[in-house]
Amino acid sequence: MTQELTDAILRVVERAPQWIRRDLDTKDPVARVRAEETLAAMIAVALDSQADGEA
Repeated sequence: MTQELTDAILRVVERAPQWIRRDLDTKDPVARVRAEETLAAMIAVALDSQADGEA
């Protein structure tokens, strides 16, 4: 993974809302999956935006 990708992912994780952080650590599988999917979508948008900037 390039440093640019690592930095983009780190920025997303750093600004993740508290509810995502909390739900990633919960024992409730529905809440955890919702948080995982939301975080994955946030990362995908950030990576897509970065790719658009490089093109």
